[in-house]
Order: sequence, then C-alpha cells, then structure tokens
Amino acid sequence: MDREEAAGALLARKTWRTLEPLHGMVYFVPEAAEAYARLGITGRAGYFASRAAPMGAVTADVVASTFFNFNPELVHAAIPSAWQTATPVALVAARFSAVDAAFRRLLGDEVLSSDDMCRAADLARHAADEAGRRVEGRPLAAAHSDVAWPTAPHLVLWHAQSILREYRGDGHIAQLVVRGLSGLEALVTHAAAGDVPEHILRSTRGWPQDAWDAAVDALRVRGWLEQGDEVRFTEWGASQRRALEEGTDTLAAAPYAVLGEQRCAELRALARPWSTTFAQQLP
Repeated sequence: MDREEAAGALLARKTWRTLEPLHGMVYFVPEAAEAYARLGITGRAGYFASRAAPMGAVTADVVASTFFNFNPELVHAAIPSAWQTATPVALVAARFSAVDAAFRRLLGDEVLSSDDMCRAADLARHAADEAGRRVEGRPLAAAHSDVAWPTAPHLVLWHAQSILREYRGDGHIAQLVVRGLSGLEALVTHAAAGDVPEHILRSTRGWPQDAWDAAVDALRVRGWLEQGDEVRFTEWGASQRRALEEGTDTLAAAPYAVLGEQRCAELRALARPWSTTFAQQLP
C-alpha cells in the first residue's frame, strides 16, 4: 500500500468509527423494537427484516449471504415469514420512524433543527451519494442507496451513515471471502482480535458451542490460531487479520475521498458529541 492509499484508508476508518454509533443505535434502542412490533414483527425478526427490507422480499438464503456471519437457522426462523406479516416498504418506514423517535429522545429537537445538524447531513450525504455510484459487488449498499432520501436533516444523516456502513460491510465481506473464511470463522477471528468477547459474538449470531468449537479447530489446522485453550492468533493469523482490516479500509475509502481530509474532520467534529450520546445505547 503506497502512502496516498494508506492515507485514504486511515481517513475512511477514522470517519466511519466516529459516526458508526449514529447508525448502530437502531439495533438497540427500544423505539426500534416498538416500531416493528406495531407491524407484528418481534424479537430478532425485527433486525433481519428491517435491515434486509431495502432489498425487497428476498429469501432467507439471500439475507444469510449478505449478512454473512449469522447462523442461517436464525435467519430462516425470521425470513420469509416476516414478509408475510409486513411489507418491506412498511418496514423501511418503521425503521425511519424509530430513528426519528430515538434521535428526538436522545438529542432533543433543538439539536435536530440546528445548523450543525444540517451541515453534518449535507457532508454525510455527499459521501453516501458517492458510495451509491460505486455499488458493484456491494448488494446491501446498493439496496440501501435505492431507498428514497428523507427530508429531515437528522434522518438524512442517519440514512447516509447507513449507506456508508453497508458499503464498508460489503467490502469487508469481500475481504473475508478472499481469505476463505466462513461467516462463523470470521466471528472467531473477531474474538481472537479481542474487540468483542466470544460469548457475545456467538450468542448474538445464534451459533451453538459445538459449531464454534469446530470453527476454532479448523482455524488452528489452517494456521490462524495457536493451539491451546484460548482463542489466540498465531503470528501469521494476526498478520492476516491486520491485512484484512487494512483491505476493508482501502475498499471503503472512495466515498470519504470526495470529501477530503478537511471536510471529513469537520464531519467528525460535528457528529462526535451525538455519537458519544448514542454509544451509550450500545451493549
């Protein structure tokens, strides 16, 4: 990676990390579960159906493929039955309604109507529009880019970050596939990196202990993990994980490059206090 490419990758990572809580909160705030429940969709089905809804009434296998690291049995328990309960269009609308309510509760109307919010929305949308022009091989980003833009600035900001998040995620999956990692094996490497505890990754993605243990054994055979009781990278495995993350950053760089360093820094500064508030909603 040359110096210019490395700088672009770093810019993408910094800006994504600062703004990610603005999007990620929708998976944890009570407003989301309440909005889906009003449509008759409860529990984990709300997550799968609401995030997949921009793709239309796709099959469970399509959702499992694009979401990548969830136990397919978990997905099949939610899809396609969710589409028989509520249309994808209704779910997209419910998601926006939940985001609106959560933003108003956590940030307040004064912040939502501020010049700072308008400016942040404009900057984020500029980057997201660039992502929408580069969706080859990025199915979730393409689907979310096709959703009509809302008018309220805080919803524009949230939708822009959703597109950018899925754009990055599609690129991350490409990096995992290139390295021959299954969805479950990707989770194991995530645990080995120490970012999220194993039990949270395993339980939230619906994987039983025996399947997890088999994935750990397979990665040890392939040289990713050390032998022993703990899930720990070998030197080679750690280098592969670093290369994977660097590749993800590189593939995510183009939308932020259109903003440039100065405007990305401005966007981060504007969004940082809001992200801090939303991060408190995350587990």
